[in-house]
Amino acid sequence: MRNNWVQAFKGYVRVRVDGAYPERFLNRCIEQRLSIWKIKRVGDERIVFYMDIEDAKKIRPLLRTTDCKVTFAERKGTPALMRKISLRAGFVVGLATCLAIVLVFSNMVWKVEVEGASPHVEHELRQVVTEMGIKPWTFQFSLPSVEQIQREVTEQVSGATWVGVRQKGTTYQFEVVEQKLPDEATRVSPRNLVAKKKAIIHDIFVEHGQAEVKPNDFVEKGDMLVKGEIGKEGKTEIVAAIADVRGEIWYKSEASIPLERLFTTLTGESKNRHYVSFFDLDVPFWGLRSHDFEQVQEFNEQKEFHFLKWALPIKYIRKEFRETSSYNRTYTEEEAVEEAKRMARVELVHRLPEDAEILGEKVLHEALENGKVKLKIHYQVLEDITSAQPIIQGD
Repeated sequence: MRNNWVQAFKGYVRVRVDGAYPERFLNRCIEQRLSIWKIKRVGDERIVFYMDIEDAKKIRPLLRTTDCKVTFAERKGTPALMRKISLRAGFVVGLATCLAIVLVFSNMVWKVEVEGASPHVEHELRQVVTEMGIKPWTFQFSLPSVEQIQREVTEQVSGATWVGVRQKGTTYQFEVVEQKLPDEATRVSPRNLVAKKKAIIHDIFVEHGQAEVKPNDFVEKGDMLVKGEIGKEGKTEIVAAIADVRGEIWYKSEASIPLERLFTTLTGESKNRHYVSFFDLDVPFWGLRSHDFEQVQEFNEQKEFHFLKWALPIKYIRKEFRETSSYNRTYTEEEAVEEAKRMARVELVHRLPEDAEILGEKVLHEALENGKVKLKIHYQVLEDITSAQPIIQGD
């Protein structure tokens, strides 16, 4: 069976043979083992067929013995296509150059827009993003991901509470929500201060109002701490109670830690491999040598290529292979107890208000079960226990 792909690659020609007996010419071609196919008679003295371009160069001697006339009607295949392209080389090169320029420019940063920011915050934000490389004439695939840009910009711009980042074609858009400090209240509504937790009063400082408790008093949740009232009996005035009341509160926490733990850390060694992805087929082009790490973590980053506003099925992918090291650590029972106490204390600090202070801790229960140390710990914490209770006029 004839391989059409091979014939198209090598090139072939449509041949028209005219003469009294064109069959004799065909017989001579067959005798010389020339490749011919699709033979068709057109009239009594004309035959049309196809043959390879290479074989077409060998038919001149055959014409002298058969008294036939040959006309090459049509050339097809890769050589014919390349010949046509060569005749229009200027146009083809110009078109390819134009497309290449548009493709390159479509994957560069052309504009950075900032919305919702004051001049001061906008100036600070533009400095930050410029240091990150987000500026005109920068290739997009060399920049961090949108999520990473948003995270870093929000952390570094001091005057912004939140920064939204969106990539729209060749433009990076930043939407800023600035920090707005609440206006200082000119007047606080009348109120009492009550306990928001069960506690023992540690110290109390009253700026406005009348204290209803004193240090070392025990209070339940909802008990009156400072009454929003000043003056003597019969000549009192309702005010907004303002005071700092700190109480000792008790917390219980549980923690457990195995005597043997597996730790995995990064060694700092890494290797990168770069790919171009065509229709989800990843083709490596840089960093082809495989890593020799025994343990590794893989991190992937990919960027799309665009042509004007359309995303192409072509992506740039960077794979980073970071070497890791694992080791087992065995604790003694005493070391496990100290590690469990440290972990429980860290967890408690995350749950406490910023101004809270841990006064002391005491292990209530300690046990070793199934290779784990389990602790129940009691904490004494000093923190503000006041909660505002509005005073409704007429009560």
